[in-house]
Amino acid sequence: MSNGPAPFIWYELVTSDADAAQRFYEQLVGWSVAPAGGDPSVNHGYRILTAPDGQGVGGMMNLPSGAPMPPCWLGYIGVQDVDAAVEDARAAGAGVHMAPQDIPGVGRFALLADPQGAPFYVMRGNSPEPSRAFSREAVGHCGWNELATSDQKAAFAFYTGQFGWTDGGSMPMGDMGDYQFINDADGMIGAMMTRAPGGPPPSWLFYFRVADIDAASAKIAPAGGSILHGPTEVPGGDFIVVGMDPQGAAFALVGARK
Repeated sequence: MSNGPAPFIWYELVTSDADAAQRFYEQLVGWSVAPAGGDPSVNHGYRILTAPDGQGVGGMMNLPSGAPMPPCWLGYIGVQDVDAAVEDARAAGAGVHMAPQDIPGVGRFALLADPQGAPFYVMRGNSPEPSRAFSREAVGHCGWNELATSDQKAAFAFYTGQFGWTDGGSMPMGDMGDYQFINDADGMIGAMMTRAPGGPPPSWLFYFRVADIDAASAKIAPAGGSILHGPTEVPGGDFIVVGMDPQGAAFALVGARK
């Protein structure tokens, strides 16, 4: 994983049943999943997710016993200095759920929540190679990062202020307000929107690219998941699906219709 500043450099599923989650996502996204090595009792059975092009895009692990969170996907934002990033974020209203700490041979990280409560990691990786976990077009990579929040204006100010992201324009969404696009130095990385009333708490949703959206969608229910929305066409000609995996973690897919 690369050093920052960067968009999300790693994606991680924390789940109640990593074995079952592995079977689900291998079928759905086409990842190869392998143990990370080390003591499973310490790293909670951590597994590495590798895209069809051989690039690592993320990991999955069992929820630690007593962890006060449901199964969910989390993203790691690349920064140059984790400790400084944590202090700056805290001063801007973020919560610190896990103080900065090292993973030997991997990097330094911390778990935060933005001022509206959406959790995310910050990380400085040890590797000099840039992360390719996020790629708009590569199958098996994350192609879109979407924040649903209770205060879009404040969330936009927080992330742009902390990580140097910029305004990528917006698209009206009727009663839900604008869909606010966000850019980094290399282009568009995702968007922010106002969460639906009565919907889940503020959180990031990650769209993983598949080669055939209909083929992938057809696998969700038989594998124990559920479709919450889609397939729906989005600007640019791709289609998206938002779903829930068998353990209850929200996920999304993006891809072409063949």
